[in-house]
Amino acid sequence: MTSREAHLVELVHDDGTVAGRTTVAEAHEPPGRLHRAFSVLLVDPSGRVLLQRRAAAKTRFPLRWANSCCGHPAPGESPAEAANKRLGEELGAGPVELTEVGVYVYYAEDPATGRVEFEYDHVLRADVPADLVLRPDTSEVAELRWVDPLTLETELDADPRAYAPWLGGVVNRLLRPSGPAPDRAGPLSGAPADDASERSGGR
Repeated sequence: MTSREAHLVELVHDDGTVAGRTTVAEAHEPPGRLHRAFSVLLVDPSGRVLLQRRAAAKTRFPLRWANSCCGHPAPGESPAEAANKRLGEELGAGPVELTEVGVYVYYAEDPATGRVEFEYDHVLRADVPADLVLRPDTSEVAELRWVDPLTLETELDADPRAYAPWLGGVVNRLLRPSGPAPDRAGPLSGAPADDASERSGGR
């Protein structure tokens, strides 16, 4: 997992257009740089969503419950293509058919590690069979559980520190799809402005 910190991610402007590239590690150094990400929610036939508890070795928000799978597309890679790769790596699942239900832009600082999440997050849904076979990588995933999303919203309000800070916005997009247009949320008032040197960057 440590080697993934050297992978490249795509920096973006507020509207999701490409602004350049940097490494995963650099994107999450304070004060953070806005970059493209994805969050997957696997949904079973009864409408429950799969949550994973992030492994203790995670560099950001370890041991918190989050959505089924998260990650970053490489520069020029589609969120769906990257998501199916990560589903295979983390959960031993996929490929699955993914539908984007919205975009969630958020900023969050991990009080335990000092790392920052500042992400233009494509929220992806996949409907999966009840007998879906999962083989989670224990270096990535501590636990799995299925939960009703409305129940989850109540749990998030009651004990937000047990969950990754982006999960509420991700579940909101699932229950109230907003389409592909960005819908900014979260405490962004202290978020950094784009670096002008990156504005001419492409892939």
